Amino acid sequence: MLLNTRFPLLYMARQIKWEVLFVLLIGFLANNIIYLLRNILPPMPLTIPVFIGTAISVIISFNLNQSYERWWEARKIWGSIVNDSRTLVLQLQSFAIAGNDEEIKKITLRQIAWCFSLGQSLRGTNPLTNLKKYISEIELEYVSTHDNKPLALLQLHARQIAALYQRHQINDFQLVQLNTTTTNLTNSMGMAERIKTTVFPVTYKFFLHLIIYFFVIIMSIGLYSIKVYFSVPLLVLISSSFFFLEKTATQLQDPFSNKPTDTPVTAIAITIETNLKQLIGDTAFIPEPAKAKQFYIS
Repeated sequence: MLLNTRFPLLYMARQIKWEVLFVLLIGFLANNIIYLLRNILPPMPLTIPVFIGTAISVIISFNLNQSYERWWEARKIWGSIVNDSRTLVLQLQSFAIAGNDEEIKKITLRQIAWCFSLGQSLRGTNPLTNLKKYISEIELEYVSTHDNKPLALLQLHARQIAALYQRHQINDFQLVQLNTTTTNLTNSMGMAERIKTTVFPVTYKFFLHLIIYFFVIIMSIGLYSIKVYFSVPLLVLISSSFFFLEKTATQLQDPFSNKPTDTPVTAIAITIETNLKQLIGDTAFIPEPAKAKQFYIS
């Protein structure tokens, strides 16, 4: 997630460097071709490229709005995960009969493992990384046999809660409440996976780029009477703003792509770990808060 620290100018430039290069080439080529055909081409009113630029702005504005909605939905999902993780431990502590501290601790550490595993799974990295310190070797081996590792961890939750009920450590009402919390965690996982697996059509980005390049050509014709050392930088400046906004929208479309614009799932998981360990009094290994990487936090 980008932080409100400093303007990442170099990061921005790297994102659109190839598009800017193409605009430079198109600008110079268009000027040379227009010079050769200057007696054939009719004059180009500036209202035409202005109209095209306005249309591009509307399209990009719509794209940005849709992309931000996806990013904000992902952030709300992880906000719900924070709340439900805390609720799960608090419910266990208030529901279970005294003497089940080890059972509660086991579920708590597994819940922490679930948060890290889900975040890693959504980002396309190994969902089992660093889980050994939270769950036993037997559970780790069991989870590794499943395609959906976070789902397997929730299944272990369900089994342990059912075992508490069968041993009469919790009553019927408390079982329903705990099952509701685990169901909420499952729903949050499913919503996050839906965002991850639902992509915007590739043709949308392709045709938007074509329209921007067409705008550059039309603008070059309209600015032919202006010296090339002024018109080409102007084209680069205008088109760069279009490309950067389009690139921002593209990155926001996938908030789990392990990029600076991501939802900070690792930082959130660390916060959950700190909160849950303090709830159960396991303060010997409290992690340090996630540190910012230049202008963003992961």
